[in-house]
Amino acid sequence: MTDVVDPATRSRMMSGIGGRNTKPEIVVRKALFAAGFRFRLHRKDLPGRPDVVLPGRRVAVFVHGCFWHAHPGCRYAKVPASRREFWEAKLAANVERDRRAIDALLSSGWRVLVVWECATRSAELREALPELLRRWIDGPEVSGEFCSDSTLP
Repeated sequence: MTDVVDPATRSRMMSGIGGRNTKPEIVVRKALFAAGFRFRLHRKDLPGRPDVVLPGRRVAVFVHGCFWHAHPGCRYAKVPASRREFWEAKLAANVERDRRAIDALLSSGWRVLVVWECATRSAELREALPELLRRWIDGPEVSGEFCSDSTLP
């Protein structure tokens, strides 16, 4: 199926989609701050440019939108019915790019946490997020993820 708008219009529309300082990212940053952590944002020198970095602890945190990063099994990650082939290819490429970035960070000795957008949506999970983050950062896990199914403390 061809696009319904010309390439210049599509480019302008897509450029309006924010990639930084999203609401879920700000929720995670506030939770980290409330848990007593200080951090850096969007380190360009690291693979995948993590959303939040705790350099002293070698922890990289990605805040993934459930749709844009194709969160498996999430109700917010439905592929649109129109232009399905385009979206499936686009989202698969996003997932592959995420995997490569995470693998590169892990092989460089970083610990990596993915916080899915759905983990920031409910008030109950937002309230528990500082404690969940503190436990993970202080724990031994090398990689992990939080989503709406995460166990509350």
